Amino acid sequence: MGATALLIGMATAYSSEAVNVRYSWKLKGEYAAFYVAKEQGLFRKHGLDVSLGEGAGASAALGGLLQDKEDVVVLPAAFALTAISKGMPIRIVALYHPKTPLGILSFSDKPVRKPSDLEGKSFIVAPGDTVATYLPAFCKINNVDCEKISKVSVGIEARNSQFLSRNVDVIGTYLNVDAPLLEQQAKQSLVILNLSENGLILPGLSVVTSEAKLTREPEKISRFLAALNEGMGVIKDNPRAATMELLKNWAAPPSYEIVEKQVIETAHAIPQMAGKPLGWIDPASLQRALDLLREVGEIQAVKPLDRYYTNSLLAQPQ
Repeated sequence: MGATALLIGMATAYSSEAVNVRYSWKLKGEYAAFYVAKEQGLFRKHGLDVSLGEGAGASAALGGLLQDKEDVVVLPAAFALTAISKGMPIRIVALYHPKTPLGILSFSDKPVRKPSDLEGKSFIVAPGDTVATYLPAFCKINNVDCEKISKVSVGIEARNSQFLSRNVDVIGTYLNVDAPLLEQQAKQSLVILNLSENGLILPGLSVVTSEAKLTREPEKISRFLAALNEGMGVIKDNPRAATMELLKNWAAPPSYEIVEKQVIETAHAIPQMAGKPLGWIDPASLQRALDLLREVGEIQAVKPLDRYYTNSLLAQPQ
């Protein structure tokens, strides 16, 4: 039987299989590959009927996963590492950003060019904010006195407006998502402090499932990842097409130029390891992240490394 016939047979056999996907956040260019896979029929080719849903933070997404409402969740892997260390029965099955593109933005008249410049500045804090969550870790790594940073708590929807209105000095951000948008809205270039270049190297964009799903439906999750990886290939090779597929599903997006830049920057942060599929998890990078999280007190103990991840569901490149 030829490859095409095999695909048709597989799609027929599994055509009713549903996969519920929950992001940890609202729609953004970082999620373009999922919509490429949806709009170009890649999920369907692999026999899957995939539902994609926005989220309201990593904790809520993981809660839905444990309640069996979701098959997979998409979130920064650092949150998954912390949850697993505390006993949550989940596992990372694909990691696309081994090094999260995190940064701190400021205006040129009150710049934060080095970590110590944070002292004396006001920093916006909101629920589910990745940089705010790991700010104490960043301070410890760089010998910054976090007590000298004024934290301003706001609702998540008010983050950007409070920064742009100059009610706070600095904002933590994903450089592949918020930085292009904020610079456009500010109508000026902003000062960027890259966190990974200053010691805070944390794994980011990842796909996580539950141990229960791994036991019951590993083949379905594997097919989902195969389709998603085809979508990831498109955002790397043809970000314009990927942007258009995402925009079909985004009711009130920012400008095309901003979304395309988000897609491009997301793709740039996805490494291609020789002989490995996209999403391949390097255990050494996870170990370094776990050591960092333990050192700064985010977790108390580290479990055996294979408890955190598996590469077994990723198809090998042909």
